[in-house]
Amino acid sequence: MSALGELGSLRGKKPAGQKKDNLAGYLFLAPWLLGLFLITIGPMVASLYLSFTDYNLIQAPQWIGLENFTRMLADERLHNSLKVTFTYVFVSVPLQLAIALLLAVVLDRGVRGMAFYRSVFYLPSLLGSSVAIAILWRQVFGTEGLLNQVLALAGIEGKGWISDPSTALGTLVVLNVWTFGSPMVIFLAGLRQIPTMYYEAASVDGAGVLARFFRITLPLLTPIIFFNLVLQIIHAFQSFTQAFVVSGGSGGPSDSTMFFTLYLYDRGFGNFDMGYASAMAWFLLVIIGVFTAANFFASKYWVFYDD
Repeated sequence: MSALGELGSLRGKKPAGQKKDNLAGYLFLAPWLLGLFLITIGPMVASLYLSFTDYNLIQAPQWIGLENFTRMLADERLHNSLKVTFTYVFVSVPLQLAIALLLAVVLDRGVRGMAFYRSVFYLPSLLGSSVAIAILWRQVFGTEGLLNQVLALAGIEGKGWISDPSTALGTLVVLNVWTFGSPMVIFLAGLRQIPTMYYEAASVDGAGVLARFFRITLPLLTPIIFFNLVLQIIHAFQSFTQAFVVSGGSGGPSDSTMFFTLYLYDRGFGNFDMGYASAMAWFLLVIIGVFTAANFFASKYWVFYDD
């Protein structure tokens, strides 16, 4: 055998120790791979197939092609749910990020006991999507709720904020804005990375507080703003628990809190129209994907990276 042939055969053989290391690596990855294929990829593929079928959980799925998707064009409740969801996203997310940024700037000024305040402000983000907080929200904004009791002390007659179609969605917007803790902590971490020499140089040049904020803080914080914006938009589109508990699962009053996810749940588990619900789920995925792609495309015009 030639020297080149011997060299090739040696390269093709792996040491026994390396094979054992690879096997150990695959064994450690096995739980994650099982979860990926059985809990994530498997259900996604099944849902994609069901979106092209008529399936009611009892009879076998029947292939109907694009009929589920064309039904969406004439579904007025679906159109209303999109309107409610878009209103919720476009109102609550900017307010949430604005309050989170404001509090992060305040805490970044060196407030005494900052660790305590940071923990307290972060707590709503942990609890905001829970059933308990949604039930509490019903008690606060109900006819005999805490808000009306406070208004009564000032001589103002309250109303059923959750039972009124004109204000029911607003209570859910307030609930989402209240969960500002997660973006606030991320903003605070970003503020700590801005060099203080920029502010010192601006102060020497006579720049005021607002000038330093809009000329230094905001431009250098735009990558963090972009990150929070993308995450919170995705999270807002996926909101379900708050509307389900506050409205009792009906999306009322008058479908004023009928989120897209809540209507999807109603079609799938209320009417057992799993094929249509699966098509709605993929439609929601497309909507979130479009908004995420649009944000990434627009980011090159307003996000500045300190390269």
